[in-house]
Amino acid sequence: MELPSVFLRYARLYAAHGHSLYLIGGTSRDLLLGKAPLDFDFTTDATVEEERAFLPPFNDRFARFGSIKLKDGDLEIDITTLREEKGYADHRHPGEVRFVKDPEIDSWRRDFTVNALYIDGNGNILDFHGGLEDLRRGLIRFIGDPDARVKEDPLRILRAERFAKRLGFAIEEKTAEAMERNRSLLSYLNPDKVNMERKKL
Repeated sequence: MELPSVFLRYARLYAAHGHSLYLIGGTSRDLLLGKAPLDFDFTTDATVEEERAFLPPFNDRFARFGSIKLKDGDLEIDITTLREEKGYADHRHPGEVRFVKDPEIDSWRRDFTVNALYIDGNGNILDFHGGLEDLRRGLIRFIGDPDARVKEDPLRILRAERFAKRLGFAIEEKTAEAMERNRSLLSYLNPDKVNMERKKL
């Protein structure tokens, strides 16, 4: 597995300022599948305020969630601070966000095991939920209680279907059952957001 040069460059920059940086989400998943990443998603133990000290100017519209967008030439990179989330009152956004230093704590807020594989600048893989085995088996599986994950954000139903179709994976049985039990919750979401996800599907 060859790590993207842009990631290695930023991993060295973050390390020079005392912070860790990881590939995460679809970026790490696609790399481990031998595919070129479609997006660049990084996660870090640095807060947005700490990042301001050493990064070039970035889009901080969602800084309250610990998320920034950074332009690097033609690339747009999403970098998110490791965090813990609670209280999805609107079936979409967390009511409480707490920034953390531990990737394992962060992993519990993520949707699927194959999207929760953390790769550091040395190529070490942190796998807290059996994501590597699910990649090998070709499975889309929720982390934790499947019903709870759907109720937090019903859009995960369509994301699971999209990933399964794009990757040629099966949806794990308990995950599929929770998706069907809670499909009516899609009505709580912004119709534009749902339609956008369906178009991707």
